[in-house]
Amino acid sequence: GGLRVGDILSRIFDKPLAILAASSYGGAEGKVRRAIEFAPNLTMVGDNLGSRILLVDDLVDSGISLDRGILWLQNRYGEDIQEIRTAVLWYKACSVAKPDYYVDYLADNPWIHQPFEMYEKMSAADFAAKVKN
Repeated sequence: GGLRVGDILSRIFDKPLAILAASSYGGAEGKVRRAIEFAPNLTMVGDNLGSRILLVDDLVDSGISLDRGILWLQNRYGEDIQEIRTAVLWYKACSVAKPDYYVDYLADNPWIHQPFEMYEKMSAADFAAKVKN
């Protein structure tokens, strides 16, 4: 979820984008929380991550992935990082982590239906048929 937000911020502020792939939801309808998994490496152009990092995600729910993402970065790039800040679109009250920046605070912890969810189970043929109409 953070990829889309990160890409937009990267373009707006003309800053490089590094991608840390993580997954913690799966199962039926993608609503089953499981142990978080991170990719072994960042995907980025260049060798240097930089000293000031903005870790971006679509939302902070439990806060576990945000906290673990910070630890992942510190463990692999800690000697180069001076500062890590966090940003999300939606900040749920149930989170143990408080992002530095957020668009909306959700006191009632609703399930978020992302605008891009419709593409998660759509095949290329389904997409082509939808575009024709």
